[in-house]
Amino acid sequence: MSDISNAQPLSPPVVSPRVLWTAAGAVTTLLLLAYLVAFDQGAVSQSGMYLHELMHDGRHLLGVPCH
Repeated sequence: MSDISNAQPLSPPVVSPRVLWTAAGAVTTLLLLAYLVAFDQGAVSQSGMYLHELMHDGRHLLGVPCH
């Protein structure tokens, strides 16, 4: 029989702070982009109609109701 008394507990993997900050930045950027495309109805793009029309077309592309 095998001797399992020498088994050591597994430790959780160590994640570096750089990876955590990169992941948090990516998630924040994606959430901001999703807000702009899906829910913003021109409140952010007050400076011109180009950004508004781009986001409007993105809503149609993703199937999000906008009007």
